[in-house]
Amino acid sequence: MSKTLKLLFAQLFAPLLLMPLAAQAQDGAAATEATEAAQDAERAAARAAQDAERAAARALKEQEKERREQERAAEKLEKERDKEAEKLGKESARETAKLEKARDKETRAAAKAARKRASEGRTGNDSDDAAAALVEVVAPPTPDKASPDNILYLDLSTGGRVSIQLYPEVAPNHVERIRTLARQGFYDGIVFHRVIEGFMAQTGDPTGTGTGGSELPDVAAEFNKFPHLRGTLSMARAQDPNSANSQFFIVFYPRFSLDNSYTNFGRVFAGMEFVDAIPRGEPPTNPARILQASLKSQNKPEPNYAAAAARAPADREISVDDLNAPITN
Repeated sequence: MSKTLKLLFAQLFAPLLLMPLAAQAQDGAAATEATEAAQDAERAAARAAQDAERAAARALKEQEKERREQERAAEKLEKERDKEAEKLGKESARETAKLEKARDKETRAAAKAARKRASEGRTGNDSDDAAAALVEVVAPPTPDKASPDNILYLDLSTGGRVSIQLYPEVAPNHVERIRTLARQGFYDGIVFHRVIEGFMAQTGDPTGTGTGGSELPDVAAEFNKFPHLRGTLSMARAQDPNSANSQFFIVFYPRFSLDNSYTNFGRVFAGMEFVDAIPRGEPPTNPARILQASLKSQNKPEPNYAAAAARAPADREISVDDLNAPITN
């Protein structure tokens, strides 16, 4: 081929031959750009995920810090409440002891004066005679020396036995009623249907409403000067002073306003912590119950409290309207 023809061929066909190569080069560049863009997107997503994880970790850390601060604040508040409750308990105990001592001193002085008048041939008044009769009751025989018929045991669903000394010296008919019902098993299973914080826990109604009683006739009042102290066992009643039957209450704190208005016939000497544990309410949502009531003379063993709690029957719903309120606050 001549030189001229070769030059002409190159001019005509060379561009056509180079066009696919150029297209391939352009496609490769585009693919590279797309790959780089995808890689950039992946790196951005990874950074965003890391940032989200760090933000979530910071949030969890702040939540944990706030939770610990709340727990410390709650623990501090609980300690302060416990400290205040302990302080109030000690003050109440001191005040109760002080009042008991003052009443004991006053009663013994009145009894001494009455005996002195009697020895001098003078007649005392009714107050002196009552004080003289009460002197032995103010200092009753200790539980270990009391008659077994004068020790009442209440085995409660709150987990233990409450030991109560009965005082037939001041309320013989009420004590005899409690003895009779305990021997019959009347109180077994009965709930504490009315429990007021700082006041008392009431029970003895088989209906659980505060309106029931036993089939025995009501007992006439035997009001006395024996004070209503912490742990006092006293008889509930309606407006009629002679309407006591089977219901009684245990006092949480001294309530001297009840003296000479409600028949005081006993006092807890052991197991008061099981009375303190009785759920409050009028009626309580989950009332405590007397698993077993017995006299020491019956020599009944304590029940299995855990087993009794496990098989406790469901209580029917009791409304506040079901209750009477024979005891004023």
